[in-house]
Amino acid sequence: MSDAIVSETVDSVPAAGTGSVRRSRDVPMLVERARAGDPRAVARLITLVESGDETLPRIAAALAPYAGQAQVVGLTGSPGVGKSTTTNELVRALRARGHRVGVLAIDPSSPFTGGAILGDRVRMQDHATDPGVYIRSMSSRGHLGGLSAATPQAVRVLEGAGCDVVLVETVGVGQAEVEVASLADTTLVLLAPGMGDAIQAVKAGILEIADVFVVNKADRDGADATVRDIQGMIALGERGPGQWRPQVVRAVAARGEGIDDIAAAIDKHRGWLVEHGELRRRQETRAAAEIEAIALGALRDRIGSLRDGTELPALAAKVAEGALDPYAAADELLSQLGS
Repeated sequence: MSDAIVSETVDSVPAAGTGSVRRSRDVPMLVERARAGDPRAVARLITLVESGDETLPRIAAALAPYAGQAQVVGLTGSPGVGKSTTTNELVRALRARGHRVGVLAIDPSSPFTGGAILGDRVRMQDHATDPGVYIRSMSSRGHLGGLSAATPQAVRVLEGAGCDVVLVETVGVGQAEVEVASLADTTLVLLAPGMGDAIQAVKAGILEIADVFVVNKADRDGADATVRDIQGMIALGERGPGQWRPQVVRAVAARGEGIDDIAAAIDKHRGWLVEHGELRRRQETRAAAEIEAIALGALRDRIGSLRDGTELPALAAKVAEGALDPYAAADELLSQLGS
């Protein structure tokens, strides 16, 4: 189901021998073709998800039976640490095991068009002709946290398409952009010697989200010191009996070195998740976050519709003149939304 280089336009191309999916909103047909590995159907479904199409509830309902069937692995880290190269090599290792792999590469948005730069897919073009790989760049569209707002539903599309593993590569992130941890079963935090990452990792949650630390570009000077710093910070963390201790792995992804060690660390974490019931807990937490986001989105839409009426302006006028406090006004607004 390869779609590594042209996923943004392939949904307008007829599927050979099966008719066209151009602009199709036939959800059962699209899901059926996606399940059969048709990259055009997968691309079309993700496009509908990204655009917030009116068919989104039907798409979610059709994909619900396949939820939780893929292993979701997040890769995050500062710009320049080698996330795309590591992802590319992980795809190679997973394919060697016979896994079908989906990749969601979150790219920065163009300030002019809002689209993704698509650089990650260019770096991963080694897999362009592999029918067992689907790679999609998604624009962050200004969403904070290193992901796109549509990423959770795009993961569901790839699960429905039969991917065994879904790799989610974030935008190059800073200290507080840790959203990927709420989406992934296993989170890899990539660091590189000489970039100050070892010190930054202790700040604002980066240490807490990592299930596996990958010290990439480990052939550089300072790699040993970076590993020691990370191991020292892990040792300072408080853990109860049986809690996961983050692994630290060295790699030189550009030469394919250390990739098997990364895969082994992911496997080890997966085993721990299953053994301790943590996998189900993370899946339920992820589902709760999705439900909350959808509910809040619907609530924002309803509040937005009130701006065109008289209720919200009337309440705003009362607050501005001191006749009503904003909390009481918000309570009144919520009561109107519930009616």
